[in-house]
Amino acid sequence: MGLFKKNPFGHILFLKKWLIRIIGVLSHRRFRGFNNLQIEGSEIIKNLPDTNVLFISNHQTYFADVFAMFHVFNASLKGRDDNIKNVGYLWNPKLNLYYVAAKETMKSGLLPKIFAYTGSISIERTWRSQGKDVNRQVKMSDISSIKTALNDGWVITFPQGTTTPFKPIRKGTAHIIKHYKPIVVPIVIDGFRRSFDKKGLRIKKKNVYQSFEIKEPLKIDYENESIADIVEKIEYAIEQHPSFLKVISKKELLAQEELNKQREWLG
Repeated sequence: MGLFKKNPFGHILFLKKWLIRIIGVLSHRRFRGFNNLQIEGSEIIKNLPDTNVLFISNHQTYFADVFAMFHVFNASLKGRDDNIKNVGYLWNPKLNLYYVAAKETMKSGLLPKIFAYTGSISIERTWRSQGKDVNRQVKMSDISSIKTALNDGWVITFPQGTTTPFKPIRKGTAHIIKHYKPIVVPIVIDGFRRSFDKKGLRIKKKNVYQSFEIKEPLKIDYENESIADIVEKIEYAIEQHPSFLKVISKKELLAQEELNKQREWLG
């Protein structure tokens, strides 16, 4: 790699690599120390093509969700199924990995600006700005940026656009799927909201059961399925359809029971 080689967004890859390494080392204990991230399905990652892959996920914190994905994806690509032991897998991280984030969030301070350099596709939200509801047109430059990222590699997006659970899926994600026809891989995370503050930077509670499930790519008829059909598929895939509200309490109870068993076993 040339020292000043850049990606399509003008980021110097050498600098991006070192930022991922440093942030990865600093964040590793949040998922493999203070808490132990339980991973399922990471073998799916190794079989994906190098470009035009869209990951869709529920959203619980601003940054910890993405940090976890960088860890899990890179560990899997280095042959580590469902574990992130030994952070050495980030020595040569996947550099064509991007994530969609709100522009106002990524410009809210020095730390978010540093994080943005690791792969943020910063877009202007059409429904929310500075804590207030708004209604504005989608910027075509934002759509173009997502297309550029898909052409170059993998893109992570949170189709609800908020960390509040069971909020509606934004139709923009369905439009991107229908028009650009990426492979769509669902991810379901849990426990991050209990582990960290809203930004995902401060540890709020230790020994929390965290889970990270990667599901099989969605089967989508890009030509014939409607936007509404795709939205519904996303809701079910990331377990944010209203019907999942009925099983959340039971799921949390079982997770806590499992954690209690682990504590008893460890003495």
